[in-house]
Amino acid sequence: MQSQFGKNTLRSMAACFLCGAGVLAASHLACAASLSSVLFEQNTWKEIQADIAAGATTIIVPVGGTEQSGPFIAVGKHNTRALYLAQKIAEKAGNTLVAPVIAYVPEGGTSPRSSHMRFPGTITVPPDVFEKLLVSAGESFQVQGFKLIVFLGDHGGYQKYLQKAAETLTQKWKGTGAKALYAAGYYTVVAHQYADWLKQKGYGKDVGMHADISDTSLMLAVDPSMVREQALRASGTPSSADGIYGGDPRRASASLGQAGLAMQVNAAVQAIEQARGN
Repeated sequence: MQSQFGKNTLRSMAACFLCGAGVLAASHLACAASLSSVLFEQNTWKEIQADIAAGATTIIVPVGGTEQSGPFIAVGKHNTRALYLAQKIAEKAGNTLVAPVIAYVPEGGTSPRSSHMRFPGTITVPPDVFEKLLVSAGESFQVQGFKLIVFLGDHGGYQKYLQKAAETLTQKWKGTGAKALYAAGYYTVVAHQYADWLKQKGYGKDVGMHADISDTSLMLAVDPSMVREQALRASGTPSSADGIYGGDPRRASASLGQAGLAMQVNAAVQAIEQARGN
């Protein structure tokens, strides 16, 4: 079976040929760029319908979150990373599309303010609202013909809700050939395999729980513009008052982050392949 990229590339060539010889080259390039994307929101409904009919029946639902990540990382960290990694995972797994990122997630209370909501830059929603959103999103994709809906969560605070939503949907769809997958390894590999790897490299004291060397390195590897690197290098010893929970981000680097990203991609692809029965 052709990969998602292969199918979309052929479709792009055909569509751009039909545009006619009189269309400017720039228009052809724009046409190809939109049609070759694994991003659900960059395709038309006809293209999505054709992809499903051709076997692209897996869709990743990347779940991010908008929260403080210390003084040096922009608050959209999880959204940016989740989308970037979901695309890499979809391309490697094949026959997979990527849904829009869910950016509104449980991040603590507003009255009184708790957890990350104690800091400016955080947005929260109640857990029950979040669960209903996940289930509704999954149902939306299942009725269109997707057979495997993959929940991919980049933040620790809502992992149990992803698991619950996947279990609820899989039970509901019993006998239909469709199921939902909570790809737990995508997240847990950071706190275990990646943290162990950093410790083996001599960064043990820098590994913490949030906005530490691992968090910052992953962000540098995905989008360095999201890290205020000059301020980071010039900063003093980090503390929880800054929103950095354990560890030290000052020795973070993109090269360190690349190793963690590869682990996350591999863990998610393995989970998808197992769910498919490959």
